[in-house]
Amino acid sequence: MDYISATWREKYVKNVFKMKGCIFCRALKLNDDEKGFIIYRGTHNFIMLNKYPYNPGHLMIAPYKHLHSPEQAGNESTHELTDLLKMCLEKLRKNYNPQGFNTGMNLGKSAGAGVTDHYHLHIIPRWAGDSNFMPIVGKTKVLIEDLQTTYKRLRPLFT
Repeated sequence: MDYISATWREKYVKNVFKMKGCIFCRALKLNDDEKGFIIYRGTHNFIMLNKYPYNPGHLMIAPYKHLHSPEQAGNESTHELTDLLKMCLEKLRKNYNPQGFNTGMNLGKSAGAGVTDHYHLHIIPRWAGDSNFMPIVGKTKVLIEDLQTTYKRLRPLFT
């Protein structure tokens, strides 16, 4: 079995369980979508950039309500989440031209959730060869753009 290290996420992983409050609720309370990296607000859910992305365009969809699992949400919220997933895939395909996607949820600490009490769905664009040895050898993740550039690139597509 091959393993791909994501050492650029070390800072986040080491501190995620020490952080006070919820990153999603904190982003919403800013009332500044650009500072919170929120690129779209739906009726029940919102889309934001991952502050520690695996790849450029790494998005997350989360409900406004602070819920730890989708079965606590109403059908309107989960149906909208699916519609927002489809919208994200469409916008990312057109703007980033990825060769594939990883999408999913990590529900619970043992499942790998960094945020265990506010469920969210990850959408990660993928390209052949997007993993390399820089994180292993140089403890550095190379991304083709910073978060502000990603935000400015994607935000207009969702308005």
